[in-house]
Amino acid sequence: MEEMKPSHWQYTPNNSPQPLPKSPFVCTRTDLLPLEFELTHGEEIQINELKQEVSQARLNGTTLDEFLTANSAPSLGDRMPILLLGELANPFQLSRLNLGIIPVICVRINGLCRTYADGLDSRMVRPGVHHVTLARTSGWWEVTHLAFATLPQMKAMVTWLNNGKRGDWRGVKADEGSIRVENQPQLRHPSVESITWDGKIETCTDEEPEANGPLFDISQIMIPIHTNYGCYDSRGKIIRCIHVGQRDFHSNYFRRGSSKRWQDILDIV
Repeated sequence: MEEMKPSHWQYTPNNSPQPLPKSPFVCTRTDLLPLEFELTHGEEIQINELKQEVSQARLNGTTLDEFLTANSAPSLGDRMPILLLGELANPFQLSRLNLGIIPVICVRINGLCRTYADGLDSRMVRPGVHHVTLARTSGWWEVTHLAFATLPQMKAMVTWLNNGKRGDWRGVKADEGSIRVENQPQLRHPSVESITWDGKIETCTDEEPEANGPLFDISQIMIPIHTNYGCYDSRGKIIRCIHVGQRDFHSNYFRRGSSKRWQDILDIV
């Protein structure tokens, strides 16, 4: 990824939440900066150790820690990790929130998948944007984004999802699944054919690629999820963002099914 203005980022609402950046980046109010970050050593790492490693990532010939200090921005020690699942991971939308500097790295989630929330946000484009939430799937893996944000920045993200009102989006911490640093953003994801369904539970039977980055505690990660009806239910099955783009979802699935209760798709702390 090259340095650019967030407004120049390739973005088509009908295709959201793809494409998203394939490598770590730093989003500011005016710029989108590539972040040189790779972490391959160790089987497991603590959150504070991860933040220390990220603080030493390079951009524009300096460390992220030095960059934050030079721009009078909170350090990594004053930030918390938050999982970005859909529009929040898109530099165009993230910059529009005017939150200040936000570093983002790539991670692999296991046993959890990105799926469409049962709702439509008509603020950005008609017919609208389907935001993304999280649901369990045994054996599943995929790459997504982890940001390091201050508490006010996190609250602003959730407030934006709720359209400025007290709504159905809230920040939670998962009590299932796992997460690790991902150093291969182009990592292969499971195929559609690898998903089996026994009439009640879906399971991924594909063989996962070997891990290339350390695990860390997913229960320490803030995750914005939709807590009204959770996610869309297509005849008992989950519509995964990896397999179905937003335009396809809106045209061929949305309002042709029901919904899953969030308590039934994700256990939280």
